[in-house]
Amino acid sequence: MPVLISKPTEIKAVGTKPKLIREYIGRVNSKTDAVSIAHMTSPSGWEEPGQTPEFDEYTVVLKGTLRVTHCSGFLDIKAGQAVIAKKGEWVKYSSPASDGAEYIAVCFPAFSPVTVHRDEVKQ
Repeated sequence: MPVLISKPTEIKAVGTKPKLIREYIGRVNSKTDAVSIAHMTSPSGWEEPGQTPEFDEYTVVLKGTLRVTHCSGFLDIKAGQAVIAKKGEWVKYSSPASDGAEYIAVCFPAFSPVTVHRDEVKQ
């Protein structure tokens, strides 16, 4: 029988400014470890530490611009565009544009703080 997800769970984000994560499907909201689907809203100037995750991440930008920095440079993903970051690749997400970014992120398998392998942040 289909399972209704009546609302997302808001999850505290890692990064330099508050970013809103609304997880619809994933380890927290639906107890699903096969895939996670979240709606993200990040303000202008937000960035998170780099990561080398054990999952593929598929991202569709709905509004604004999401920057994906990788070992060879960076990509600016604009509204109406998408990007795929493969597991084992180092990436760093940010929203440097004045309008921030709103996007849907799908992780396969589901996002986990244990498998994201964030860079150590020096204080």
